[in-house]
Amino acid sequence: MSKLVYESGRRIPMVVTFLEMKAKPSMPAPPLPRGKISIQRAANPPVHFYRYLYDTIGHDYYWVDRRKLSDAQLGEIVQHPDVELHVLYVEGAPAGMAELDMRDPVVGQFAYFGLMPEAIGKGLGYYFCYHAIMNAWARPISKLLINTCTLDHPRALPLYQRAGFVPYSREDRYIELP
Repeated sequence: MSKLVYESGRRIPMVVTFLEMKAKPSMPAPPLPRGKISIQRAANPPVHFYRYLYDTIGHDYYWVDRRKLSDAQLGEIVQHPDVELHVLYVEGAPAGMAELDMRDPVVGQFAYFGLMPEAIGKGLGYYFCYHAIMNAWARPISKLLINTCTLDHPRALPLYQRAGFVPYSREDRYIELP
């Protein structure tokens, strides 16, 4: 893990880009990356496991919103039957997470997506993103939303656009560190 230290109460400026996908993509599935790769849905994930993924993947990108929630509050979200947590495994170890919030029956939300630090740069991002998108479109939705910001990995926005998301809005915001 990096040496990034959060200063409590600090406000950090960012630009958020909101993207949408209005139809299931018709592109072919990307080839399976090298190695022993699997994607599994964590049904009813334990909160401690979710926090491990969220904190490890999001640490360098200031993922802090879920850190502010109690275990009970977080459990209500991630253990909801219409919230799906898909975990990418490489050689048997967790390498990424994709959280799909499908509580709205018409509009799906790609709530969180990311890779473990050691998995970045190995050709896994597009493969995992594609499969998460296909899982979302397995539901009868009319639109899939995602957002990214200038604090995320610099390849996040290009990845989402390559996968078929189209930007529709941008906002200047601040993140408040807990």
